[in-house]
Amino acid sequence: MKQYIIIGNGVAAAGCIEGIRSIDKDGKITVISEENHPVYCRPLISYYLENKTDPERMNYRSADFYDKMNCDVFYGKKVIRIDAYSKKIVLDDDTKLPYTEICVATGSSPFVPPIEGLDTVEKKFGFMTLDDTFALEKAIDKDSNVLIVGAGLIGLKCAEGLHDRVESITVCDLADRVLSSILDTDCATIVQRHLEANGIRFLLGDTAVRFDNNFAQMKSGKTVEFDTLVLAVGVRANTTLVKDIGGEVNRGILVNDRMETSLESIYAAGDCTEGNDISLGQKRVLALLPNAYMQGHTAGVNMAGGNEVFGKAIPMNSIGFFDLHIMTAGTYVGEMYEEKSDSTLKRLFTKDGLLKGFILIGKTERAGIYTSLIRERTPLDTIDFDTMKKIATSIAFSPENRRKKFGSVV
Repeated sequence: MKQYIIIGNGVAAAGCIEGIRSIDKDGKITVISEENHPVYCRPLISYYLENKTDPERMNYRSADFYDKMNCDVFYGKKVIRIDAYSKKIVLDDDTKLPYTEICVATGSSPFVPPIEGLDTVEKKFGFMTLDDTFALEKAIDKDSNVLIVGAGLIGLKCAEGLHDRVESITVCDLADRVLSSILDTDCATIVQRHLEANGIRFLLGDTAVRFDNNFAQMKSGKTVEFDTLVLAVGVRANTTLVKDIGGEVNRGILVNDRMETSLESIYAAGDCTEGNDISLGQKRVLALLPNAYMQGHTAGVNMAGGNEVFGKAIPMNSIGFFDLHIMTAGTYVGEMYEEKSDSTLKRLFTKDGLLKGFILIGKTERAGIYTSLIRERTPLDTIDFDTMKKIATSIAFSPENRRKKFGSVV
């Protein structure tokens, strides 16, 4: 009987469990979870702050998930080493567990820059986990003045979650725009105006370089007073377990389309990995919930002796702030088609006869059709792309393609 170990307990781990059980009903599955919570939807933590959800509804699977899947879960434990020679893992309490196949699904961790005086700040928090959210919630009240360092997705979702619960929110970032990793200046301006209209204050092209208790000295020379600090500068893939035993890593753990690492019997899935981005034709870290699940499922099937590949990974983001919805996917290369108004924007990027990427702000309906074109690498000369540019519609596909994709020619 195989002994499967999954390091991590996020969405990739859930996919891995279900992938294993689709092939092997009897093998022993052990999950090592640093957090003391069953698998939950991490993107919902800001909605918890807004009182739009609760911990029970944030669960990614039902309460009896692990029992149904016949899994053992070690909560509040950390793997400190993989011994690939004896095929055992070592936990932080010196427990050793044998494995036949292993999946590293360790996710990512916040990057905390070495800012002078950070240790003088009493109320400082990350915003990556449910426990981070619980701690932040206890620290704030309606009179709180919050400084968020980082205007990326994590920082802005935190700002939205805190919006109606504190006195003021200031977001700073060394970049000159919000969401700088996925939006250019024109796109980011639309989002920033909307956030400012909802009371969020920005200091862009500027960041904290020194703290003195509740005062932040900014690079520009400004001083910002606050009582609660959130650090949302960025994240780094957790690659150490594989790197320490000679596995190939770059920004993430390098995997192939079967989610195999360079080490025998060791797989990896989720935000800790670096895999193929078909829209770019290169390996990238694709830290996205849907990709994490599909990577985990692929790893689990192959760990159990099946044969599955995940070869359609692309970067994607689907986010919203105060009812302004934003969707991006793929790579922004090639010729650009654009439609723009004061509050909406559509950009489609084409190259070599393929749709490579898109940005949609304000109007995101049926964006999945554009995503399908990128994932499936659909030749644009086989569809009515002139119609598709104006509106994402299945009518643009040939009847044969509609039958394949949607099961109907209607």
